[in-house]
Amino acid sequence: MKEIRILLLLSLLCASVDFVFSQVDYDHQWPAFRGPCGRGYVDGGVTPEKWNVDSNINIKWKTAIPGLAHSCPAIWNDYLIVTSAVNLKTEESLKVGLYGDIDEADDLQEHEFRVYCLDRNTGKIIWERVAHKGIPKSKRHTKSSQANCTPATDGHYIVALFGSEGLYCYDFQGNPVWSKDLGILNPGPYTDPGVEWGYASSPVIYNGTIILQCDIPAGPFIAALDLATGKEKWRTSRGDEVSTWCTPAICLHKGKTFIIANGYRHICGYEFETGKVIWTMSGGGDAPAPTPVVANGYIYLNSAHGKSSPIFVVNPDATGDITLAPDSTRSRYILWNVKRGGAYMQTPLIYKGFLYNLQVNGMLTCFDAFTGEVKYKESLKEAFSASGVAADGKLYFSSEEGNVYVIKAGPEFKLIAKNSMKDVCMATPAISGNAIFFRTQHFLIAVEQHK
Repeated sequence: MKEIRILLLLSLLCASVDFVFSQVDYDHQWPAFRGPCGRGYVDGGVTPEKWNVDSNINIKWKTAIPGLAHSCPAIWNDYLIVTSAVNLKTEESLKVGLYGDIDEADDLQEHEFRVYCLDRNTGKIIWERVAHKGIPKSKRHTKSSQANCTPATDGHYIVALFGSEGLYCYDFQGNPVWSKDLGILNPGPYTDPGVEWGYASSPVIYNGTIILQCDIPAGPFIAALDLATGKEKWRTSRGDEVSTWCTPAICLHKGKTFIIANGYRHICGYEFETGKVIWTMSGGGDAPAPTPVVANGYIYLNSAHGKSSPIFVVNPDATGDITLAPDSTRSRYILWNVKRGGAYMQTPLIYKGFLYNLQVNGMLTCFDAFTGEVKYKESLKEAFSASGVAADGKLYFSSEEGNVYVIKAGPEFKLIAKNSMKDVCMATPAISGNAIFFRTQHFLIAVEQHK
């Protein structure tokens, strides 16, 4: 009982830091990467446990999308937005599975970089636009694509980022509003200069502003752009940060708005209005991809590559350099820390008081989100790149081979079902109402319990 009282007190004390967008029905909107506020879950619907693509059981619709893309669906009301890069000369190659090659794909053919708007209820394509046409200006990894960034929307504008091919803004009728050339965005391993793996940080929209994290080999920066015009409001250097593939996050705390950026040398909190650095720390994995998550009144960060694979839980009151001493697991601004065990590709899923950390090799660890206590470790025995999502008391984890593991949320591991999408699945699913939307290599598939 004492532990329960402490956890309840912590929840109440920290409630001020969580996102508050009460004017939006976020049980039905999934406006950006990992949905509302980047949290990875919605509640309020009744989502399915089992389905079958071949026999059409609980399959609402299935729509083919040309090209190769790992970008995820974004949803606003009855509109579903995705992007794709279509090679006009040859079939796109994709190499999945567990391997450590740094190889680049042969992508030096003309592409169309497209934006698609579909009816979320029927899967019918409402409109498609070619944002850019040409040979890609940057290369990609054999496991990557030329359209990795998830589009974002605020219900008025849609923004789609194609890395070195630029940033594009549309209205919901598909009319171009503006576009912006951001230069060459070509992240790659800092240990192998010149190797390019493809840009993947998705845009984030808050309060009429787009936030972009561009950790590239030469001149990494984070910037704010006006959503209506594309005009740059501010740009802050990321110093000597190496390439990352992290999407930034927004944090509201004590009446102020902050931007949180994951990284290796520079994990930082920035002022939303000015881009000024508030706090910084180092010690992450050296090729980070996970997005920061704000939950339970704290900031959750993880990464895993090279010598380090930590999980950090940061108090948003942090200021200055909060880097942990090598032999420490907590400090004034660090609630708890795991030295090894973080995820390389996946953003952690924090849901109903627990943190679910899934590694690329399929090892799933459940932590108490307040204390860091390990509740269970189970191997799903497959390769995973997509981040987990949750709804209706259930967790959904999609393997690269297209198997979706449905797991009961809570401190004990219970596999509810394993469903095959019959296609490669690299993208994180979206959830809206009672439906889950999967972006596979060749299709968009809506899964919903048949009534």
